Amino acid sequence: MDAGLLIIKIIIIYVVYKIIRAIGMKLIHGSFERYQRKNSVSAGRSKTLQNLVDSIFSYVLIFFLVITLLKQIGIDTTGIIAGAGIVGLAVGFGAQGLVSDIVTGFFLLLERQVDVDDYVTIGSFSGVVEQVGLRTTQIRSTDGTLIYLPNRQITTLSNHTRGNMQALVDFTVGNQLSIDQAMTVIQRECDKMAECEENIVEGPNVLGVQSIGSSEVVLRVIARTKNGTQAEIERKLRKIIKEAIDAELNKVESEN
Repeated sequence: MDAGLLIIKIIIIYVVYKIIRAIGMKLIHGSFERYQRKNSVSAGRSKTLQNLVDSIFSYVLIFFLVITLLKQIGIDTTGIIAGAGIVGLAVGFGAQGLVSDIVTGFFLLLERQVDVDDYVTIGSFSGVVEQVGLRTTQIRSTDGTLIYLPNRQITTLSNHTRGNMQALVDFTVGNQLSIDQAMTVIQRECDKMAECEENIVEGPNVLGVQSIGSSEVVLRVIARTKNGTQAEIERKLRKIIKEAIDAELNKVESEN
């Protein structure tokens, strides 16, 4: 075959591949948008399944592209396809880790253990899930690092975005205030915060004394919050408690 004609055919095949891929991706994304609206599925769950289907579609399309290109350059692909089973079996013995990744990834998706945009802790890594695949799971840590975790390494997974979360603050109070006086002041400020903070589901409540030192006591405050807002609520609690205690101490000093 003339080299020029072969190059033209390869270019045409590649252009057709890009067109089919673009149309396929558009159809997939549109289908999942309709699926999300119709079934009231969370955006994270829809995005997780969409990424998975995108990957499968891309792999299948690339396989057919390679087969088609090989045919154009005169390589008989019938033997390659027929021998795929034998090759796959041989590769399987040396790719047990890959098989384990795929099996684990399948059950992660099937059991809905994690979705895109969930905040999770996997082993020693914590972050927001950006993609869940059959081979790897990608999470973005708080410092911006993108972490690729082979699914077989996910032996324990803590999902921090399922149900309401808990904000917990321990606060040290000196002997200048009595325990009852400090608890009353803190609870008063917590009640004010609960009235204007929409991310608080329950509380905040002063549970009482957590520990006692020689010249101080530690009081514990707890609240139930919406998903992903517990750290923000804890920071706000520390601020209002510190300001309330300082104001009460100044009041006591002025009276004395």
